[in-house]
Amino acid sequence: MPLALEKLVPIRHTGCVKQAFILGAGLGTRLRPLTDRLPKPLVPLFHRPLAEWAMRACEKVGISRFAINTHHLPEKWQDFHPEGLEDITLFHEPVLLETGGGLKNIEPWMGGESVLVHNGDIFSTMPLEKLIAAHEASGLPVTLALRSAGEATHIALDETGTLVKDIRKMLGKAEGTHVFSGIYCVNPEFLELIPANDKISIIPAFLKLAEQGKLGAIVLDEGAWLDLGDRASYLLAHRELALDAPLHPTAVIGEHAILVNTVVGPGAIIDAGAIVKNSVVWPGGHVATGADLDGCVVFSTTPVTGSHDHKDL
Repeated sequence: MPLALEKLVPIRHTGCVKQAFILGAGLGTRLRPLTDRLPKPLVPLFHRPLAEWAMRACEKVGISRFAINTHHLPEKWQDFHPEGLEDITLFHEPVLLETGGGLKNIEPWMGGESVLVHNGDIFSTMPLEKLIAAHEASGLPVTLALRSAGEATHIALDETGTLVKDIRKMLGKAEGTHVFSGIYCVNPEFLELIPANDKISIIPAFLKLAEQGKLGAIVLDEGAWLDLGDRASYLLAHRELALDAPLHPTAVIGEHAILVNTVVGPGAIIDAGAIVKNSVVWPGGHVATGADLDGCVVFSTTPVTGSHDHKDL
């Protein structure tokens, strides 16, 4: 199975985790039609791509080296250049390798060192320094960051709260009580459990470790954690978070335009008299005079006219 690799800079790190793998290759089916224009991790959240928010969170704990896997609309990544984050390696997957195969594919890049893995559609302000510290102190191959509350409580912990004993009750040991955040630390030896050049989930390898009592965990309930993989969560994040000014400085707002609970991206235009409520206007979007939008995402550059309720335009 041919796997294309773009830009490989061999750097070795010792001690604490200094590199991260951003999972960026998903199809983003739950966010269509937004992901017909951009890969899911490049969808903007408060004027920045989701992937950049993940990388900034990693940067805060001293991580400066990044790998990102791509598949859907890979050419869109060529314009992704977050300021100050220069050591980025793109691993294109012509055939989608899933979460396990994607990690195995970056094994040469890891250089025999540990890596923090971060889903590309997760926004988090969790204290990742606690995850890294717990991982290094345990000596275990993998440490998962968990949340106590959420919809997908698939992870069952042992009595110490530091080891995973079951996932989705697939080992028949216990019902789940915690949510997997999509963020974890992994040592290079863990990759021995994943077959090379294969399309495979990470879960079978996690289960092997859980059977051996070697799948570590830490519960991180501090800070925000949002899975932005669907439309409702995406819009909710723009209403509940205050990550930046709602109106980008380069946005153009016409006279008597009415904006309520709305985020307007760089270079976007809201014409005079337009009404936009509870919506997100992407960079370069254009809402024309007379338009009345509520709960919409303006993701194309075609001027939007008329009245629309909870639509992607």
